[in-house]
Amino acid sequence: MRPVDWYFDFVSPYSYFALHRLQELPDVAIRYRPVLLAGLLGHWGQKGPAELATKRVSMYRWCTWHAGRMRIEFRLPSAHPFNSLLYLRAAIAAGSEPDAIRTIFRALWTTGADPADPNFQDELLDELRIERERLDAPPVKNELRAQTEQAIEQGVFGVPTLMVDRELFWGEDAIDFAKDYLADPAILASAAMLRATDLPVGAVRKLK
Repeated sequence: MRPVDWYFDFVSPYSYFALHRLQELPDVAIRYRPVLLAGLLGHWGQKGPAELATKRVSMYRWCTWHAGRMRIEFRLPSAHPFNSLLYLRAAIAAGSEPDAIRTIFRALWTTGADPADPNFQDELLDELRIERERLDAPPVKNELRAQTEQAIEQGVFGVPTLMVDRELFWGEDAIDFAKDYLADPAILASAAMLRATDLPVGAVRKLK
């Protein structure tokens, strides 16, 4: 089985959608890598899509439409973006097991609940059989920090991102691209792909 790293954050609805498509990847062993999107954005100097007023409305509408098109259960949480730190640590405390990760995604993206509600958090932690105190344990906190730093070192700039053979495939819509690469890695060696990889920068925007 070919090893594949999947970097994600529970705050990302695109990660939720991608989760439903991971089984399309043939003959792979997926390593689930929870990372803090805020850390990636801070490192690369980006804003998340939900941090721009008109973009967030567009995103929520598209996600609602896309979930219907995919025919999967989907309901926006009561507020977004939300602080996903507790949920990322919970995933790590659960060993980053797929079942635990699916449970957390389902709770956040199908119930319409408030992710900041302590009662909601406690019910989810009970379902996962994780004591809240474990989330503050140094090994859990250190692993999340290390995985986020590792993602940055690999060039990961957003979530969800699949890494196959150190090649990055960002976004749920890149899963088809990743599938084609898995079937034939030579697709990245074509003249057009090499040109895309080495395309010069034509202009640099001046930041205020």
